[in-house]
Amino acid sequence: MNKKKIIIYQTLPRLFGNRNLTRQVNGTLAENGCGKMSDFDAPTLRRIHTLGATHIWYTGVIRHATDTDYTRFGIPRQHPAVVKGLAGSPYAITDYYDIDPDLADDVEQRMEEWTQLIDRTHAAGMQVIMDFVPNHVARQYHSIAKPATVKDLGQDDNTDKHFDQQNNFYYCTGQPFAPQFDLQAGAAQPYAEMPAKATGNDRFDNHPGINDWYETVKLNYGIDYCDAGGRSRHFDPVPNTWIKMTDILLFWTAKGIDGFRCDMVEMVPTEFWTYATQIVKERYPQLLFIGEVYDPEQYRSYINSGFDYLYDKVGMYDCLRAVIRGERPASSITYQWQSTGDITDHMLYFLENHDEQRIASDYFCGDAHKALPAIMVSALMRTNPFMIYAGQEYGEPGMDREGFSGTDGRTTIFDYWTVDAIYKATSSATPSPHSRNNSPCNIKRSSE
Repeated sequence: MNKKKIIIYQTLPRLFGNRNLTRQVNGTLAENGCGKMSDFDAPTLRRIHTLGATHIWYTGVIRHATDTDYTRFGIPRQHPAVVKGLAGSPYAITDYYDIDPDLADDVEQRMEEWTQLIDRTHAAGMQVIMDFVPNHVARQYHSIAKPATVKDLGQDDNTDKHFDQQNNFYYCTGQPFAPQFDLQAGAAQPYAEMPAKATGNDRFDNHPGINDWYETVKLNYGIDYCDAGGRSRHFDPVPNTWIKMTDILLFWTAKGIDGFRCDMVEMVPTEFWTYATQIVKERYPQLLFIGEVYDPEQYRSYINSGFDYLYDKVGMYDCLRAVIRGERPASSITYQWQSTGDITDHMLYFLENHDEQRIASDYFCGDAHKALPAIMVSALMRTNPFMIYAGQEYGEPGMDREGFSGTDGRTTIFDYWTVDAIYKATSSATPSPHSRNNSPCNIKRSSE
């Protein structure tokens, strides 16, 4: 029986369709512009499908923290001290039930525009993946779009307790949020939070540093991380956060999506994933769960808890990157695929995504051509899924200094920007001078 190989095309709509060439460092939305969901029209989707893509991962679609003011639409504004970059991180969710207004032509119709994009993607012969960010939310999380029957995260929390099984957050009782950086950030008043909530990267004190995920707060899945200096698990009865997050998964699945890319799944207990994936897949058996996992020792645990595919980052990606850079012999590839031989079909291979440096960057190897053998290995050696990142097919170097992101060889997820390689490839306008001569490495559709 033939099985069609899955090829995922990851793209940030905020960046993909932007045609504004101002590219002011730390530029505002008004200055630098923003891509829209409508930029993914039928011809554009056909082009992506021609690359071989079977799925599109639309990154950053759910409403997240931003410095842009949408209060005229009834959307709460975020304090700039707890927003990274003017556009903000797609992984600091401010409303799990809402769509990012930046991406809409008509802000008041943003949910309808999202469902239209789902329909267009399906019509083009591809399936839709969207983010699910289960470990943390923005510090000023507040849902204005949740169903009337849903209680907001933290709404019924007992803030006098550091940990309570039925709380959605962890609290630094009696202590204000007092990070190791400026809380004013140019605003009329400093940011205030009392009591302080624990920070997303498992900081359970009230003073995270500038390199922490200070713009986020940790969600409570029933684990007390500070129980007599250790940790204890409290899963019976079912924690309130499990129920609320499963309802969020069902909400988006009912909109017609085909799968979730789940962020930092290792920071959420496997017991929750078993609970949630069983409930969701009972109603939607074909739905995919893709997990961002960095510990190969836990791969099998997460597959057993309901994940269809897992990032093979600390494995095949790290190996291929080292081979491309001449740091390891090509023979080391054999060990990597053999070490996951029993779960090969569950491994998601890639050479670029929003977290990693671009192949053509000075920090990787400076030339997209050098990665062609690795592309062939990761895309064609086995039948498991492969992912490409928008701009990778054109050799985008990712060497812009966009703003918050800085010049780090990655394409920013924090700033309003136009990606030069994508602009050149998809626009008939005069190309921008801010580019390099790198050639595409297209992935053709294949089936096994």
